[in-house]
Amino acid sequence: MILERIFFLLFAVVAIVAAGGVACFKNPVHSAFSLIVCLLQVAAIFILLRSPFLAVVQIFIYVGAVMVLFLFVVLVLDIKQASLETFPGLKRWPIYVILPVMAIEFLIVIFGKSFAHMQLAVAGGETKVEVLGKALFTSYLLPFEIISVLLLAAMVGAIIMAKKRWS
Repeated sequence: MILERIFFLLFAVVAIVAAGGVACFKNPVHSAFSLIVCLLQVAAIFILLRSPFLAVVQIFIYVGAVMVLFLFVVLVLDIKQASLETFPGLKRWPIYVILPVMAIEFLIVIFGKSFAHMQLAVAGGETKVEVLGKALFTSYLLPFEIISVLLLAAMVGAIIMAKKRWS
């Protein structure tokens, strides 16, 4: 039990550092590789939660397919032109207020007893794909569909933006 916590903390810290690297690296290729490291750490956490199916899906879909697509797009873009463009001036004080509040909230949820009633694995020790599928398409159908529509809207928006840029 203590070894699982040590590995969880190790994977979580590496994932957080890699996520910070995604935001902090100026080179988009380095940022994409940092995102790959972050996604691999999330897959390792899925394995610790005894859900190897989600870990494999995480690696195949996100690390394998999506990140190859990201790297392809980053390498096709004109990086020199994109680096000359800057973000418009934003007032950043809401960020400095919201982020610490969210961090404190996450710590309260993590170290509190909020997850005590949740069952992470079935009695056999591993989460079965059948149980995951039934939960996804019964109890969590509405969030699943909302995320599907959001991803579709993001994809259509990306296509429209790319079309305007190339024409």
